[in-house]
Amino acid sequence: MNRARGVGEEGPADLRLVPLALAVWAASACAVGVTGWWSVAGAAVCLVGASVLLVPGLVRRRSGGAGAAPVTSGRRLRATACAGVLLCAAAGAASAGLHAADLRRGPVPALARDYVRAEMEVTVTSDPRLTRPRVRGNAMAPVSVVLDGEVTRVERPDGSAHRTRAPVLMIVPPGEHREKWLRLLPSTRLRVGARAAPPLRSGEPFAAVLKVDGAGPPRIVGPPSAPQRTAGELRAGLRRATEGLAPDARALLPGLVVGDTSRVGPDLRDAFEATDLTHLLAVSGSNLSVILLLLIGRPGRAHQVERGGLAPRLGLSLRATAVAGGALTLAFVVVCRPDPSVLRAAACGLVVLLAIGTGRRRSLIPALAAAVLLLVLYDPWLARSYGFLLSVLATASLLTVAPRWSEALRRRRVPGRLAEALAAALAAQAVCAPVVVVFAARVSLVAIPANLFAELAVAPATVLGFAALALAQVWEPAAAGVAWVAGWPAGWIARVARAGGELPGAQLAWPGGWWGGLVLAVVTGLVLVGARRLPYRGWIAGFVAALLLLVVVRPVPLTRWATGWPPPGWVFAMCQVGQGDATVLSAGGDAAVVVDAGPEPVLVDRCLRELGVRRVPLLVLTHFHADHVAGLRGVLRGRSVGAIQTTGLEEPPAQAAFVRRTAAAAGVPVVRAGVGEHRRAGGLEWWVLWPPAGSRQAVGGSAGGANDASVTLLVRAAGGLRLLLLGDLEPPAQRALLRSGPGLGPVDVLKVAHHGSAHQDPGLIRAVRPRLALVSAGRDNPYGHPSPRTVEALRAGGARVLRTDRDGAVAVVGAGRGLVAVPRG
Repeated sequence: MNRARGVGEEGPADLRLVPLALAVWAASACAVGVTGWWSVAGAAVCLVGASVLLVPGLVRRRSGGAGAAPVTSGRRLRATACAGVLLCAAAGAASAGLHAADLRRGPVPALARDYVRAEMEVTVTSDPRLTRPRVRGNAMAPVSVVLDGEVTRVERPDGSAHRTRAPVLMIVPPGEHREKWLRLLPSTRLRVGARAAPPLRSGEPFAAVLKVDGAGPPRIVGPPSAPQRTAGELRAGLRRATEGLAPDARALLPGLVVGDTSRVGPDLRDAFEATDLTHLLAVSGSNLSVILLLLIGRPGRAHQVERGGLAPRLGLSLRATAVAGGALTLAFVVVCRPDPSVLRAAACGLVVLLAIGTGRRRSLIPALAAAVLLLVLYDPWLARSYGFLLSVLATASLLTVAPRWSEALRRRRVPGRLAEALAAALAAQAVCAPVVVVFAARVSLVAIPANLFAELAVAPATVLGFAALALAQVWEPAAAGVAWVAGWPAGWIARVARAGGELPGAQLAWPGGWWGGLVLAVVTGLVLVGARRLPYRGWIAGFVAALLLLVVVRPVPLTRWATGWPPPGWVFAMCQVGQGDATVLSAGGDAAVVVDAGPEPVLVDRCLRELGVRRVPLLVLTHFHADHVAGLRGVLRGRSVGAIQTTGLEEPPAQAAFVRRTAAAAGVPVVRAGVGEHRRAGGLEWWVLWPPAGSRQAVGGSAGGANDASVTLLVRAAGGLRLLLLGDLEPPAQRALLRSGPGLGPVDVLKVAHHGSAHQDPGLIRAVRPRLALVSAGRDNPYGHPSPRTVEALRAGGARVLRTDRDGAVAVVGAGRGLVAVPRG
């Protein structure tokens, strides 16, 4: 006799909608990247296949045949299921094909193919955002304003006008009116003059990329809609309420509440990426779930007599609670803007809400599948969105994997709340990490503890942030007070991210792309199977935890013993920072003089951590090109820096201003180098050989520009080791340097100028006759550095040449006959 199923118990999960959702997803992902006829052909094939499966059964049913045997009935069910999958695939292909067709018809794609400039009316469809600063060669790519839009009217150069509807991506160059562009709200109508260009990659949801003329203010021809104005006022109120907070809390709180990351700087964003906490900076279902959890209480209690949350205390019935939850969801969508990402978050948040309210997590797989199916049919571009895939995987893991792992942890006497949090973090990381690897080519080793510690503060920060947002519209002083309280948990989250991101082993490099993701998925599966079959032993768990802690913390003595890097007694090191320069001179103990900072803060910071450098009495920036100064924040991160020394030629001006601004924020003085200057630090002493005052005239004009103004150092280290660091000097400046210092003489180590380019002065190479020639260059760089001709000339002079693109970081040990170069490899 079967026992009746209790209220809290569940039957097997209903998975019938899962293959239908997957079919829509796969068909849409394929169809948005191909031409329209291929989409039509795919949809037609699916429809024909569904007809082949369904028609025989319909014919038999109409013919009034005898009742089918159980086997025949089972076959009919399987045929019907397969036909349903094919029909959904046809629907996905048709929807994606129609959406993709919009990108290929009308005047805008034609203008983009010919790179034509035109006058257009564009409706803004997203929040404006800034591009991330990146180094391109020796320059920093300009930070532009980017926003999505829809072209509604086009005026061709010949004067003809056309009405249309074409989604576009607008790029506004930097200028004095940038703040006005950043204040634009979605649904605002603009008139712009722009040159159209095709999207960089196929499969993007844009008909064209519009490069807006000049950097003038936006020409507004139509105001935003009332809902968008309301959302903008609410978000602006939250920003005003957070003005008085500490920098990290001020930047983070609007991101936690409404996904407004306009104040989040590169350093904080890098820390969130290193710890896999970036989901907190985007609008996600968790934002909504926190608010709804406050309304209905702990999981599984909404259907009980003694319910949790605020709803019963406010006298709300179950039906009224459901209505209130829907109203909160609608308000969430309005405040955070009804973009596809917000709709996706609302759908996933409602699925989690349903799980919280009923306590029946396993039976919610059909609800998640239905949400995926409808969202992809509504917006087929989601089928190719990594964010959408991560949201679905994370939600599915919380509904299926996390409860089982939580129960397993409880059986091992882990406290209930901790078991739930740990299981959720483990499940989300296990299923999402292979996808993150595809586009990030790295694995975070601190993601689970970072998420656990951050989770302690997410709920209070989110709830108090929403309270501040609401109060800001009626009573700003009260909103500022609530925001001040919310700043404490927000600041805690930022500190967790920064502390985790600064650990030497926070991230593990991993092959990117789908093959890298597949390999990580297999490795994760093997680890889980091994952990399940391995008998639980406390000492085994402790050993694994201690080993992981050592890998993440990487104590310098242990790292040196395990890897041999850096070699004991190193005197000079050339860091591997890609296509750029960053070199280090040991001044004894944990102190070092650093020359140049490379193009990326993370890379130079990692190198200095491996070398055990905590104090930098002097940082020399040879010149202001981005591949030498853009990593400045990495040198300053967690270290005491005595001063920053620079060349006298402040070109490019924007990058010179960046150095001064960054140094001022860190409280580090900036001084200029002068020829003949002699300094000491520990066992080091060095002389500044270049540039002389008026370096442009000294080398005969401005051909070399900033390169020929590079600070050049002659260094003497312990044991009489002589090093010549040339910066990026070009041949005219190299010849002038040789003329101005005829007694330069041979050196032990030469830092080859300008990444080993072909532009070298043979006379200087013959005069200094280096025993070691070190070249800093990036792998597969587009400049062909180092030049084979330069490498051959150095070797012909008796030098051993090492290069970071092949040998990795290089350390120099000893002096005289004991001089050794140790590549990391």
